[in-house]
Amino acid sequence: MAKVASIYLDGTYAGHNQQFGDDNASWKAGFIQALLADRGVRPETVCEVGCGGGGILVELAERLPEARELVGFEPMPEAFAQAEGRTSERLRFVNGSYEEHRGDPFDLALCIDVFEHVEDCFEFLRGMRPLAKQFVFHIPLDMNTQMVLRGKPIMHVRNSVGHIHYFSKDTAIATLEDTGYEVLEHRYVAGANERSTRLKSRLLRLPRSVLFRLSNDFAARLLGGYSLLVFARPAN
Repeated sequence: MAKVASIYLDGTYAGHNQQFGDDNASWKAGFIQALLADRGVRPETVCEVGCGGGGILVELAERLPEARELVGFEPMPEAFAQAEGRTSERLRFVNGSYEEHRGDPFDLALCIDVFEHVEDCFEFLRGMRPLAKQFVFHIPLDMNTQMVLRGKPIMHVRNSVGHIHYFSKDTAIATLEDTGYEVLEHRYVAGANERSTRLKSRLLRLPRSVLFRLSNDFAARLLGGYSLLVFARPAN
């Protein structure tokens, strides 16, 4: 059983991140919906591991009318309290981890910006495999040249949003494969280009955009500002 770090249970994380992911929920639901549509995936049962305030599932309940059941697992008390208020006929929330589920596998499980927070992410990912038939992961790519050279950005994501593992595209995919997933598709999500209002991020938008057109892998490794969206299933 993967241990939940104390900062998510004692109010520390909640004190620094009071929106619990809802500020980006519509944006994230949009690229999840696009990925599912591109692959022709129409899940009837969906869960989200580490659903925060529940915003992504609320959005997907509107965008995926064929989904008859959506369940969010969230161990953090403050985030769960926010999510629970959004319960509906099709949507419910569990104050706990995915290990609380004892039913049949879901058609689809979402793990959106989660396992970089988990102390033993290998145990966490292996344990999650039986939860669903298919998975969507969204993974911040903090391991890039400009973040490592500057130093401060890595410590910022550690101290402000609790990232304790730092991935590139290659190490993110390798981690999923090492823990028993078959990666069927991956694509970059240009989060910094589209979302950030910070001056340094705005200044990097043009060089990021130009370099990404030339080589998306090189742009992500050099300048960062991207996350990885992965569609996977448990390996045989």
